[in-house]
Amino acid sequence: MKDVPIVVLDFGSQYTQLIARKLRESGVYCEIVPYNEKIEDIKKRNPKGIILSGGPASVYAKDSYHPNVEVYALGLPILGICYGMQLLTQHFGGSVIPANHQEYGKAELKFESDHKIFKDTQCGQIVWMSHGDKVESLPEGFVKIAYSQNSPYAGIADENRNMYAFQFHPEVYHSAQGSKLLKNFAKYICGCESTWNMGSFAKEQIAKIREQVGTKKVLCGVSGGVDSSVVATLLAEAIGEQLVSVFVDNGLLRANERAQVEAMFKSRNVPLITIDASEKFLGRLKGISDPETKRKIIGETFIEVFDEEAKKHDGIQFLAQGTLYTDVIESVSVKGPSKTIKSHHNVGGLPAWMTFELIEPLREIFKDEVRILGAELGLPKDMLGRHPFPGPGLAIRIMGEVTKEDLVLLRASDVIMLEELRATGYYDKTWQAFTVLLNVKSVGVMGDNRTYDNTICVRIVDATDGMTATFAHIPHVILENISRRIINEVAGINRVVYDISSKPPATIEWE
Repeated sequence: MKDVPIVVLDFGSQYTQLIARKLRESGVYCEIVPYNEKIEDIKKRNPKGIILSGGPASVYAKDSYHPNVEVYALGLPILGICYGMQLLTQHFGGSVIPANHQEYGKAELKFESDHKIFKDTQCGQIVWMSHGDKVESLPEGFVKIAYSQNSPYAGIADENRNMYAFQFHPEVYHSAQGSKLLKNFAKYICGCESTWNMGSFAKEQIAKIREQVGTKKVLCGVSGGVDSSVVATLLAEAIGEQLVSVFVDNGLLRANERAQVEAMFKSRNVPLITIDASEKFLGRLKGISDPETKRKIIGETFIEVFDEEAKKHDGIQFLAQGTLYTDVIESVSVKGPSKTIKSHHNVGGLPAWMTFELIEPLREIFKDEVRILGAELGLPKDMLGRHPFPGPGLAIRIMGEVTKEDLVLLRASDVIMLEELRATGYYDKTWQAFTVLLNVKSVGVMGDNRTYDNTICVRIVDATDGMTATFAHIPHVILENISRRIINEVAGINRVVYDISSKPPATIEWE
């Protein structure tokens, strides 16, 4: 097991992955492990520091999560964040109680002392609070190092035990200098160096793939999206002709996507096998309206199609997937107690009847890191800049049953929206943009005639990693043009709406 400078214990916060992302951005590699990770496994990583994440529980609750007590005796610097701060307080004899008023939102952080964890940051900086409990009294040895209007103990420290804690969340976007605070902990308190980057990650993964695969072959499912394209390129670099790349046309692709995928792989001189399985996928989705059922059917059918193709080739022992960190955390927390949001078709392993071993080289990195990795591997900018596209495809952008007729409407509206965004420069300014067919009909008027047709929702969001997102503030004139063109050019649509919800509480995709 390689050295891991910072280990993050996950207590169930939806923000936990952002801690890892922020530290990696500063060049410090870290890994997230369950809150109850065995102490021997933590020691094997040879960490220089430990971070205790936030979490949804209360430390005094009967079913609250607590780490192995030996974590506190490792002699390593520890940073507790929100719930992690309350764990430190409780463990060392302080008091944690329910707050009279829950605190959610921005707060102004004031320094009690000129502490090295605040180095090169401003007193009065904006931080993000999200807690319903508060520290009432500090344990012996801890002192206050920061406060806010509603949190007298916004930051505490015990220099002798090398333990520090924040009531706020430095990892979220709203904490203006939070990234610097995390880096200060890693650099000035733990003694970590900023040596990790996507170049070193690529070399590590190539070596790991070669060692894992040996002389066997790898079947890699590609979609033409950023993730699978980076995986295929990484595998091609690592094992060359031992790679069997397969593109499955499941009938749920965007307009012209099949031709674009085939052209891209041809330009990279990477052999690609294309399988048209659209009838099989659409047939199995017939009559299905539940989102989770649709996702599972699509995932299972993909596996079957790949298995059928694998039997045509000798020596295939591995299946490669473009699973990302966000896929894992939103499906099921394999790292800690975070709650399931939705299942992803490429998370959760393979069915028992399938004998492949999985290769998931992107499983521990985020979407923005994947793009950086792709650039390291020489992939073209226009491909790396493509908006994310879900594995289940357009099936989860059609509310209810998926039909060929609905797919025609959805693709046509999507093309128009993307044309308008690209023409105005907003495609590259936003994280993700797509249309959703609501299958909600309403009355309209076209000319002198009454219509009773379907509704298209336009969804455009800004984000950095997909874990959180806000709706994009697109100029009204652009939205007006999108709406006018869709209604005029797509027969069967007479109303267009714009989704102004953020994530959370909504998700980016509708299903």
